[in-house]
Amino acid sequence: MRTTLKHLSAIAACILLSAAASAQDAKDLPAAAAPVASKASPIYGVTIPAGYRQWEMVAVSYEAPFDEFRGILGNPLAMKAYRDGRLPFPDGAILAKLAWKRVPLPESEGAFVPGPATTVQIMVKDSKKYAASGGWGYGRFINGKPVDEAQHQTCFACHQAKVKGHDFVFTRFAP
Repeated sequence: MRTTLKHLSAIAACILLSAAASAQDAKDLPAAAAPVASKASPIYGVTIPAGYRQWEMVAVSYEAPFDEFRGILGNPLAMKAYRDGRLPFPDGAILAKLAWKRVPLPESEGAFVPGPATTVQIMVKDSKKYAASGGWGYGRFINGKPVDEAQHQTCFACHQAKVKGHDFVFTRFAP
């Protein structure tokens, strides 16, 4: 019994020392390695939703000016709206666009595959919270961090100018 208590005491001491060392290491991190103060987009406060990569595929796209492949995913509310042909989208609908540079597949001339990831873009429908931007909040992220406010100021203007009649959403469902 004494041996067991000694072992448990030693393990507890190691855990406490390890926790203290970890806390000290976090204080000593350089500013560049420190956690990001906010993972939310400026203006809208949109974050990257947990589990978004498990959502269903709405469609794929290719954007020539950026030479990017894009996969657009929808949460269950967005997918139901797409399937039902429902516009406007209901509050709580979320769309995620993942983008990658297009790179040639060396083994097959004329074939391309996704290369380096470029952005993750999120649209969140909340007609009250985002009333001034057509009911949608926007987030654009590079390496998990939101881009600057100037880039977020262009989101709604572009959607308003080009797809106002489709509830400000570019992507059409690919059945």
